Amino acid sequence: MNRSFSRQEGLLGKNAYEKLKNSSVIIFGAGGVGSYACEAIARAGVGNITIVDNDIVDITNINRQLIAVSSTVGMDKASAEKSRIKDINPLCTVHAIKEFYDENSSIDLTQYDYVIDAIDSVHSKLFLAETAVKSGVPIISSMGTGNKLEPDKLRISDISKTAYCPLAKKMRVELRKKGINHLKVVYSTEEPKCRTVPPSSVSFVPSVAGLLMAGEVIKKLAETD
Repeated sequence: MNRSFSRQEGLLGKNAYEKLKNSSVIIFGAGGVGSYACEAIARAGVGNITIVDNDIVDITNINRQLIAVSSTVGMDKASAEKSRIKDINPLCTVHAIKEFYDENSSIDLTQYDYVIDAIDSVHSKLFLAETAVKSGVPIISSMGTGNKLEPDKLRISDISKTAYCPLAKKMRVELRKKGINHLKVVYSTEEPKCRTVPPSSVSFVPSVAGLLMAGEVIKKLAETD
């Protein structure tokens, strides 16, 4: 085992490292939620990681996005995330795709063991969920973390059981129209503190959502028969 990941063995078991090293995860969105999901996935020793994001690092991202620091302002988020992951684990195969994900994308989800959705666009989230379900690839999707202050109110659940989250409600309605009644999500049971556009955000809510998503993925990928 690579000693960088040896401290996981007692929790996940001796075979977990090999399973994670041979796993492929694709993460859509490298912002406040996605950057922390990427971080945990990389630090768990996942061997093949793809990051999809069409945005660049902006100075307004510094308050909540892990890759956003003064030296990365103006960089493609996907490229900045790739550099960080390679610094964490040089043996990891990392692909950075600067792309707005929609019907025009050529990304084949069947290449991956798990999909993490940290996209802001509702249209893209719906298309990604539909594509993943049709492809039979496990997916976990982040609901709204903006305008929230209570990280302890974040939950992993099926979208059919969510409440208090306007994004989850919209997604639930639209997914039903497509014949999709179930989707694993991270959402908050907290009522929004405000209704700003764009949503207001702090460092300690989207980060927790990203870590919860990554934890769910890591535990599933590390399972042994």
